[in-house]
Amino acid sequence: MTTNLRLPGSPDGITLPALLARNATDHGDLPALSWREGPGWTTLSWSEARRKVGVLAAGYAALGVERGDHVLMMMGNRPEHWLSDLALVHLGAVPVTVYGTSAPEQIAHIARHSRARLAVVEGARELARWEPLLADPQVPLERLVVAEAADAGAHRTYGSLFASGARTFRSDAFEKGWRETRPEDPLTVVYTSGTTGDPKGVRLSHRNLMLQTVRLDRHVELPEHAEHICYLPFAHIAERVLGIYLPLLRAAHVRLCADPTAVAGAVRELHPVQFFGVPRVWEKLAASVRAVLAGLPREQQAAIGAANDTARARAGHRERGEAVPPEVEEAYALAKERVLDPLLVMAGLDRLVWTASATAPMPLDVVRFWAGWGITIMDAWGLTETSGVCTVNSADGFRLGSVGRPIEGLELKLAEDGEILTRGATVFGGYLRADGTVERASDAEGWFPTGDIGRIDEDGFLWLTDRKKELIITSNGKNVSPALVENTVKEHPLIGQALVHGDGRSYLVALLVLDAELAPAWAAARGIAATTPAELAAHPEVAQEVARAVEAANARLNRTEQIKRYRLLTEEWGPESGELTPSLKLRRRVVREKYGALIDGLYAEPHGAP
Repeated sequence: MTTNLRLPGSPDGITLPALLARNATDHGDLPALSWREGPGWTTLSWSEARRKVGVLAAGYAALGVERGDHVLMMMGNRPEHWLSDLALVHLGAVPVTVYGTSAPEQIAHIARHSRARLAVVEGARELARWEPLLADPQVPLERLVVAEAADAGAHRTYGSLFASGARTFRSDAFEKGWRETRPEDPLTVVYTSGTTGDPKGVRLSHRNLMLQTVRLDRHVELPEHAEHICYLPFAHIAERVLGIYLPLLRAAHVRLCADPTAVAGAVRELHPVQFFGVPRVWEKLAASVRAVLAGLPREQQAAIGAANDTARARAGHRERGEAVPPEVEEAYALAKERVLDPLLVMAGLDRLVWTASATAPMPLDVVRFWAGWGITIMDAWGLTETSGVCTVNSADGFRLGSVGRPIEGLELKLAEDGEILTRGATVFGGYLRADGTVERASDAEGWFPTGDIGRIDEDGFLWLTDRKKELIITSNGKNVSPALVENTVKEHPLIGQALVHGDGRSYLVALLVLDAELAPAWAAARGIAATTPAELAAHPEVAQEVARAVEAANARLNRTEQIKRYRLLTEEWGPESGELTPSLKLRRRVVREKYGALIDGLYAEPHGAP
């Protein structure tokens, strides 16, 4: 367990404001929140953070925000966002963060569905999507607050809201107000990112999320008050837990990283003891390391490879629950000191104690890659509807490739078709309806169908297979997990992204995307002058290597799972172009629609075409 800090009540009876009050009292001088301003960092202590939260709460109250109101926010990971979230909770209001990459129609749906009268947005880019909603008679939105004063125009600025709060703040009213909050009250509504259809509003209570933080904390050993680099969107349940709720439980130090693409630089600067990344983040980091290694002399590559093998051997003993043999421990210590640590220091990864991933199955080759550096990624699994984590690997029990065992108080079972069902106090009460009521999503016995397919081994570890709705059923009735096939072909370092298609067809085809970091390094090491994605995809040697990658993947798959034809694309998929969700999960429907003609063409090609 990370912390033995005083809890202001039983885990199922505390609220988020009670944790902030405790932190200001018990740990008031410790750093709570830091963000970049110019070349350095600006930091608030826990006592300073609580004072600002109180002032902001008064400012929002002056705007007419009341208990139970939904307030929408679309800002990056900046202090105005973090502090506003807590201020609204102290009023009994419900903060709802919207992904910054959301399309106008998604924003309009959430604004209508949530019935929010107020939205707080970052600047001009966000205003362009939100302003038209003020004139939409179907949207209850009445007012916008803008964080960037220069972009606000006629709208209220965050600075003026804070100034208004400073004038009207009353300590007695603030303290009385948050104490009226009950554990069963809603703490937030998180709209799912919508891989299919309109986003659904998942309402989570203080009890849901406080129990989640306490139980998750018991699986992690960290120094007290450890730093957390906060770079994922607050619209994602993972960052809400890791960047807001867990830090309040642990009285930890949150470092806001406003630009997610700058997270590698923040890691190099801060040398964190903990780091969470969705699978795509770990894949990109691994690709960057591989690209650097590809340019090293063969002798150095051989030494690193030997050190990686030693680290993986040690991880294998730990994974099996065995005592690490003294000779393996000694060899690892030597390899770590002489080979691994000097390179990890350069990347800022040398102090890591806890590393984790979630949201989608982690490719096993990526897990094994990092194990070779002494970094054991503790893969976890959960959903927005389960307040985050359901199962987790931890130092006292893990299986690389699995997503761990259930956290305390959570039950799992498998339906006849392999769908994972779960129940427990961290499972949400239901989906928000447009009229403000909640639609129950669990059955009469409390079991919630997760939509994920998996298996549970004899030691209680859960292994994910795929999303139930994403399973491919071929024309001859065979079920195929697209994630299994995609992750197998992506084990080749040249392949960064893949989509497999074959529903209702007699065989599978695939769209493949070169890895943006590793492909140019691979080409340069072989004297290939091509550098752009289009040039690389068209180069004969690249095409031959991709063909070998598909052939090698097919050799490990059964006949139904094998890729018969494929196309190599020239552009990487991302949230901005729509193929990935903001949490970097593949939007299969979008990809299939965007490349529908190309996919149909693969089936129309004569037999034997690549």
